[in-house]
Amino acid sequence: MTIIAIDANVSRGTSGEHMLGTWLAAAAMGQAGACFDLGVAFSTGSNGATCDLVEAHKWFNLAAARGHEEAAYCRADISDEMTAREIAEAQRRARQWLAEGHQQAA
Repeated sequence: MTIIAIDANVSRGTSGEHMLGTWLAAAAMGQAGACFDLGVAFSTGSNGATCDLVEAHKWFNLAAARGHEEAAYCRADISDEMTAREIAEAQRRARQWLAEGHQQAA
């Protein structure tokens, strides 16, 4: 798997849990970059997130649907390490996120 760097604009004094909350709020408003950052956090187990490829795939999928090109590549990259069942679960979670009233994909 390719290692991806988190946005360099994150200050050193910011806690990982705070960043996850910030990214979740921004993702709920439809920001593709926040979805991407969540995908990176879950794919690498960084910024307070546990390593969870299903959750990472979900966020990369949402970011890609909102036009984030790099997210599509990252989603494909982690898909190589996932089972078909895990990918289906990630897709279900992405649909559920949208169904709960969060910003629709572009």
